[in-house]
Amino acid sequence: MKRKINLLIAFAALILIALSAMQYYLVKTAYEYKVEQFRTEIKDKIAAITNDYSDIDSTIFYKKDLLYKQLAESYIRDNKTRFDVKNDILRNEFKEELTRKLQEEFKSEIPDLQLDFAIVLDKFVVFDAAKGADTIFAEKPFIRNKLYGNLASLDDAFLIRNYVGTTSGTLRRETLDSDYRLLTEDTLYVSVKGWEMIVLSRMKLLLAFAFLCILTLVTLFVIALKALIQQKKVSDIKTDFINNITHELKTPLTTLSVSTKILERKEVRENNEAYQNVLNTITRQNNRLQNLIDQVMSNSLGFEEIDLQKEKVLLPDFLNSIIHDFKLAYPNVTLESAFDPTSVTLNLDKFHLTTALTNVLENAVKYGCHTITIGTAFHNDLFTISIKDDGIGIAKSKQSLLFDKFYRVEQGNIHTTKGLGLGLYYVNRIIKAHRGNISVVSDLGQGAAFTISIPSL
Repeated sequence: MKRKINLLIAFAALILIALSAMQYYLVKTAYEYKVEQFRTEIKDKIAAITNDYSDIDSTIFYKKDLLYKQLAESYIRDNKTRFDVKNDILRNEFKEELTRKLQEEFKSEIPDLQLDFAIVLDKFVVFDAAKGADTIFAEKPFIRNKLYGNLASLDDAFLIRNYVGTTSGTLRRETLDSDYRLLTEDTLYVSVKGWEMIVLSRMKLLLAFAFLCILTLVTLFVIALKALIQQKKVSDIKTDFINNITHELKTPLTTLSVSTKILERKEVRENNEAYQNVLNTITRQNNRLQNLIDQVMSNSLGFEEIDLQKEKVLLPDFLNSIIHDFKLAYPNVTLESAFDPTSVTLNLDKFHLTTALTNVLENAVKYGCHTITIGTAFHNDLFTISIKDDGIGIAKSKQSLLFDKFYRVEQGNIHTTKGLGLGLYYVNRIIKAHRGNISVVSDLGQGAAFTISIPSL
């Protein structure tokens, strides 16, 4: 049974992990889609602003085109190296002005977003009719190739678009005119500050729903797990109770069986004293069986259903009578009292309360005590009874279960003390029926102290 439950729990845990992983995958996919959708929106907005630098400032665009032609012709004449051409382009005089104009345009047209951008130079290729194509440089986008913009790194930026430019011209070489063409490619990168939060805010309903689903799954798993554990606990208690009640019933039934056979003997029937002794034994065992059955039946009720027959009881006289009877039954146990001298009259059910207090005292004897101290106190209309013993004590982990039905304190995995596990449960119900409460303080090897509190009103 235990193995089946463990396998069921493991299988349920795997299902929960699989469902959580699937939920994570769906949320991640939705997030990636939202990111791509957001970037597409940015691209469309920037495309609506300008398709070329000439739309921003035609004068600067003309200067830029003129610079590129001059550098290309100088390179064709062998006056410039590839390194010189690249540096002259990156150090162009209109860098700051065009950056400022683009920033103003973005701020004006897209005021709700804070943008950083960079335009980097990717290619610079010359097609000379006399020499053929010559690639001065062609590199992957690097921030060090930045022409314009305020972006410090391309790591958190995304590509908006490529600007491809072509220029043609004629270069006179001695007596021969040579035609050439120039191909350039610039790339615009943009970074939006706080874009992650913008995307997440657009997904808040989806994230809330996903979180609610995961929370629901975990909650259902925990509830099911608790139910399984509780079911196993109930099953164990039921098995334990059946074993205990079987053991408890076996002794009187065996005695009754033996006594009945003894009565069948002629010499016993003719001996009046022996006959009477056997009858007394049968009567006692019959009473014991009846008490066991009554105990089980009475403990099936909740404390709200107990019908108390209350009467005015004078304390501590009532407690002294219980102590007197207990000493007669257990002469080897030392019982000390420390009662508050104040006489207090309470409305109590003498029968049930006597049984409850006796159960606590007998429970102490069962678990190895030699001395019991009973004390009382009366303060603020609350009467308290303390019962301390020097028995084996109760582990902290067991104390919360002490008043549960059928629970019995065990040593290791073995119950060393006989009983049905109903004594302290019955005590707790009776005290609650009197609108009071019972608590315990104990440590292993240091005995236990039970405190019963009953209101006087």
